[in-house]
Amino acid sequence: MISVDDVTEALRDVIDPELGLDFVELGLIYDIEVEGGTVKITYTLTTPACPIGPHVSEQMEEFVGELDGVERVEPTMTFSPPWGPERMSEDAKFALGF
Repeated sequence: MISVDDVTEALRDVIDPELGLDFVELGLIYDIEVEGGTVKITYTLTTPACPIGPHVSEQMEEFVGELDGVERVEPTMTFSPPWGPERMSEDAKFALGF
């Protein structure tokens, strides 16, 4: 059975190329739902103008799709609520000088 923790670990391979940190540490993953073999991921980007949206979605499908039992990955981008640096882990804040 797929767990949210397994999905979270797989999402650590999704890296923001501009910042060099993963989406989990940056606080860009808003929600993960596992329903049978379907994994739904709600995520955001640091800004609405960020051009990496489609690439991120593809990476999520690839990395999470490699987990045993995953049949379908449904990434959904949102900008509500807007992302802010307060969502980052303490390690990410330190790495970026916050």
